[in-house]
Amino acid sequence: MPKVSLDMPTELMEDLRMHVGDDKKFVSFADAVRTACRKMLDHLDEVDRRHGRGELS
Repeated sequence: MPKVSLDMPTELMEDLRMHVGDDKKFVSFADAVRTACRKMLDHLDEVDRRHGRGELS
């Protein structure tokens, strides 16, 4: 699996970390970021479908 490095505002990281750990929604920070990316891509696919852009490769 490729590794990605990025700059992120501290406030965003702190907010995301509140949802990571035992008895929380995500098991790791990486899991939270991957899940957020998948949801964003699903949303963008839906927007494209609504605008008649069809399937993208």
